[in-house]
Amino acid sequence: MDKGLVVLGWILGVLIIFAFGKAMMFPLKIVARLVINGILGGIAIFIINLIGAPLGFTISLNLASALVAGTLGLPGIILLVILKYLL
Repeated sequence: MDKGLVVLGWILGVLIIFAFGKAMMFPLKIVARLVINGILGGIAIFIINLIGAPLGFTISLNLASALVAGTLGLPGIILLVILKYLL
């Protein structure tokens, strides 16, 4: 076999591996962002529950409410408060 073809094959193989690795990192970034936002939303709901417990107001802390509060931010927390009063 020609040494040039072997070197070209190695270079092409390494480039394919790098492209595949970069393509796999994109979904991981989205998942990591959702996890971080969910944790921050859970912390926000926990703080609201600490402040609202003496007043008789609490929001249930579960995965869905934490993701809503974390993803939407302040509008998500307001949405959860409105849903708490409506339901």
